[in-house]
Amino acid sequence: MEEKTALSPKDGQQVSRRTLLRTASKAAAAATAIGVAKSPVYAIAPGRVIGANDRINIGHIGVGGMGGGHLRMIRNQAQAINVAQVAVCDIYKPRLERAKETIGADASKAYHDYRKLLEDKDVDAVLIATPEHWHAIQTIESMEAGKHVYCEKPMVRYPEEAFKVLDAQKRTGKVVQIGSQGCSDEKWHRAHELIKSGKLGKVLWSQASYCRQNPAGEWNYKIDDDASPDNLDWQAFLGPAPKRPFDKERFFRWRKYWDYSAGIVTDLFPHRFHPLVLSVGMAWPKRVVSSGGRYVERSLKDRDVADTVFVLADYDNDTTIFLAGCTENEQGLQDMIRGTKATMILGGQRLEIKPEKPYADEIDALTETVGRGEPQDVHEANWIDCIRTGKQPNCNVELAARVAVTIGMAERAYREDKCMVFNPATREIKPG
Repeated sequence: MEEKTALSPKDGQQVSRRTLLRTASKAAAAATAIGVAKSPVYAIAPGRVIGANDRINIGHIGVGGMGGGHLRMIRNQAQAINVAQVAVCDIYKPRLERAKETIGADASKAYHDYRKLLEDKDVDAVLIATPEHWHAIQTIESMEAGKHVYCEKPMVRYPEEAFKVLDAQKRTGKVVQIGSQGCSDEKWHRAHELIKSGKLGKVLWSQASYCRQNPAGEWNYKIDDDASPDNLDWQAFLGPAPKRPFDKERFFRWRKYWDYSAGIVTDLFPHRFHPLVLSVGMAWPKRVVSSGGRYVERSLKDRDVADTVFVLADYDNDTTIFLAGCTENEQGLQDMIRGTKATMILGGQRLEIKPEKPYADEIDALTETVGRGEPQDVHEANWIDCIRTGKQPNCNVELAARVAVTIGMAERAYREDKCMVFNPATREIKPG
C-alpha cells in the first residue's frame, strides 16, 4: 500500500515545516538552519530609486534547470528591457561556472552564498530559481535587503509561509513577480474583463488540468556523475529541510520528494490555479479536498509524490475550481469556466463564450483570438516594467498567496486523507 507520509506532529516533515516558518520570519535564523556563516539581519533597505530610463541590475540565485533558462532569456532581451546581469549564485560549482560563461563579460560577480549576493549594492533585483523549500526564506531576505524579486513558482513550499511573504512585501514595498508566466497571457486578462462585465452571469465552477506522459518518469532529470561533496554544498541545499546524507538523486531530482516539493501540486498546478483565480476574481480558498496516488512505480521507491492528482477547491466568492494532473497520461481537460448564463472555453489563443440556452437572447456568443500562450520573456519584462512604474505585476504576491494556500491545503488533504478548511481572518488551516 502506498504511504503518503501524512503531516503528523511526529513526522520529520512537520518538524521541518516549523523550522522553516521560524527561519522565514527572521532572516538571521536562516543561517542556523543552513549550518554556515551567520546570516546578516537586514534592515528594511530602500534600494536604489530607479528611473524610467535607468538600467536595472539583476542577480540570479540558482542557475540550474529553470534558473539556467531564465539566465539565457534575460540575456537575450537585456538590451530591449534595459537590464544587466551583474551577479550569479549557485551552490553547485559547475553550474556557477557555466552561468558565468552564459552571460559573459556582464558576469562581474559570482557567489556561492546567496546572502553575499544580497549584500551587493550593485544588485537592484534578484531572480530566484532554487528548490521550493528555499523560496520563502530567499524572497523575504531579498526584499529586506532592498531587492525586487522574481521568484519561480510556487511562491512558497508551505501555505503558512505565504503570509510571511505577503507581509514582507507590504512592509518593504518591493515588486515581487511569481513565475507563473501564464498570468502574462493576455487571454486570461480578457477573460477577467468579460467575467467582470457579467458575460457569464455568476461564475459557478472552473476546470483545467496539467497532464504529461514521460515513459522514463517525471522529474528524472540527468544526474551529473562528477557531482560530489567537493563541488556541491549539500548542507546549503538541505537548508531548513530534514538532514540527510549526501544524495545526488535528491539534489538533481528534488521535485520527487516531500522534503522539497509536492510534485504535481506545487510544480504544475500553480500554472493552472494562478490564471483561473486571476480570471474569476481574487478569493481565498475555504475548503479543499484532494485524491489520487502513486499508481506507477518504476522501482521500490521511485519517488514520494503522486503521479495522478485531483484537487477540488471551494473559494469564499462562492466558486469552485477543479484541477486534474497526471504524469503518466497526457490527455487533459479543456480549460473551462462555467457561469449561470454562459460558459467560457479557453485554449491556445482562442477564447469562446457559449450562452446557456435560456439566456441565448441575452448573452451573445463570442469567439476571439487573443494572447500568445505562456510567454516567459513577456512575464520577465512585465516584472521589469513594474519595477520602473510601481505597478503590480501580473502574478503578484496577493494572487500568489491565495494560490499558495490552495495548493498547500491540497497537499495536506492528499497526505492526511482529510478535507482542509481555511479561515482567512485567523490564517489558520485545519481539517474540517
